[in-house]
Amino acid sequence: MDLSVREVALMLGVTEKTVHRWLRDKAIPGHRLHDQSRFNRVEIQEWAVQRGVKVAPEHVAPAGPALELPSLRQAIERGGVHLQVAGRTPEDVLGAVARLPGIPEGVDRALLRQLLISREALTSTGIGGGIAIPHPRDPLVMQIQEPVALACFLEQPVDFHAIDGEPVRVLFALLSPSIRTHLQILSRLTFALHDATLQKLLRGPCTEEALLSRLGAIEESDDRRRER
Repeated sequence: MDLSVREVALMLGVTEKTVHRWLRDKAIPGHRLHDQSRFNRVEIQEWAVQRGVKVAPEHVAPAGPALELPSLRQAIERGGVHLQVAGRTPEDVLGAVARLPGIPEGVDRALLRQLLISREALTSTGIGGGIAIPHPRDPLVMQIQEPVALACFLEQPVDFHAIDGEPVRVLFALLSPSIRTHLQILSRLTFALHDATLQKLLRGPCTEEALLSRLGAIEESDDRRRER
């Protein structure tokens, strides 16, 4: 449990009083440790994703050397943009994702399918607005060297039991080499999904060129903001 109430408040852009109220109402995942409220960084980030809370990427990584944030655009360039991904249920879709050519060589596809379905069974990765972000619960299992993201436009909308009840049309499957990178890529993606132009593109399906171009513009703008 690596986050304090103060750190969660900073990460989510709210007051400490608000975090305490959420805890009291059991509206946010937290734990008591040595008479203090503590939080798991991955749980809080996923909680924020599911509720559409915009978290700046620089606030989500565990303490460590100051490194350049991983690029979401480059992660999608590795994984690719995939159209007409088939499936009538979340299990069907996630199985189809595990078979896509964007999965890195050396990844056990059967294990990946199992991990994606197991993660989905814990709680929906549908974040609302017709979008889902499936990923293994423990990113270290995949043993890859660089983050990979697959942008998948589904053949038909599929009910992922998202928080808003809207069927999923687009999903981004994330594979990461570390928890730090996973949190940063997840945050970069959720940050980008607040962009109105990107939202319009995702109602497509859009071309790979258009998607990568918009993501690049969003990341460049965000990087300039952080450098100020």
